[in-house]
Amino acid sequence: MLRLVGCNMGRRLTVKKTAKLHFHSHHISIPVNTETQTATDFEFFILLAKLRSMSGAARALDLSPPAATKRLGVIEQRLGVRLVNRTTRSVSLTPEGETYLRYATQIVGQVREMEEAISGTKGDPQGLVRVNATLGFGRTTIAPLVSEFAKRFPSVEIQFEVTDRPVDLVEGAFDMAIRFGELPDTRLSARRIMSNRRFLCASPKYLEKYGTPERVEDLAQHRCIIHRQNNDAYGVWRYIVNDHTEAIKVKGALSSNDGDIVLRWALEGHGILIRSEWDLAKYVQSGRLQLVLPNTVLPSADLFVYYPRQKNQTARARAFIDFLVSRFQAPFTPVETGAEPRERKRRSRG
Repeated sequence: MLRLVGCNMGRRLTVKKTAKLHFHSHHISIPVNTETQTATDFEFFILLAKLRSMSGAARALDLSPPAATKRLGVIEQRLGVRLVNRTTRSVSLTPEGETYLRYATQIVGQVREMEEAISGTKGDPQGLVRVNATLGFGRTTIAPLVSEFAKRFPSVEIQFEVTDRPVDLVEGAFDMAIRFGELPDTRLSARRIMSNRRFLCASPKYLEKYGTPERVEDLAQHRCIIHRQNNDAYGVWRYIVNDHTEAIKVKGALSSNDGDIVLRWALEGHGILIRSEWDLAKYVQSGRLQLVLPNTVLPSADLFVYYPRQKNQTARARAFIDFLVSRFQAPFTPVETGAEPRERKRRSRG
């Protein structure tokens, strides 16, 4: 028998009955509906540690700052130790606070896992899933899929955020992120949901005017459209030769950090562009774009769903990932290169 001493799992916070609270720490998402559940001391402290702000925690709980401060004081008085160091703008955890947070996170996580194991036997998954995706792709492709998923699983709440740069899933308390390319953090695991090659391409109009490169080295003499991404070196294009990555410096009159913009410029004949198969397949098949140096192997832009490494995923997160995988089966007609299938080196995924 497990006996919890001094954890006050039943102690209530004064909150509005209509409020719906969401607590997040590390890999754990803890939805708390004040109509049916009690916001515990553990959950309060996890939220405070995540936000590092007493006023922020108070706003999230719909409390006054003095009420939140009093709440913390009650916990510290009961334990007989100081859990946080407070300044006028922020709070930081003491060593005792770090210990309290570690155990609180484990206990709350185990309670949630127990509830999900029990409720999961009753029917569809339920609860909160926080998802991050790239700005353009998230808006045009993932958002409609979220809508479809929500209709199929009405008991699952999705908080969907789009950003132009990768986010820290652990610090941001996200359950997953949908991104193109390599694993950005060793603390994460990934599942590939779509294979996606990258090609050099240009419009027939451009190639007729400026000629078609015959070797990779010829690209240095052409007008290239540069897609600025994250911290990539400006104007440096990488390609693979015998499993080794090579690079060439290119230049051009146009560059942008938006993928749709650079694709439009390529369609209008402004230069040579690197773009993924997902984006250019329909234009190659219609003849509006042509492949350039089609046998040149570029680093792939496979689509992955990333999630924090953890012992068990929630049933709702697994349901959403499985749903995405099912929707990205054969999403486009592969581009024909007129050569043998290209081999691409892939990193193993956890």
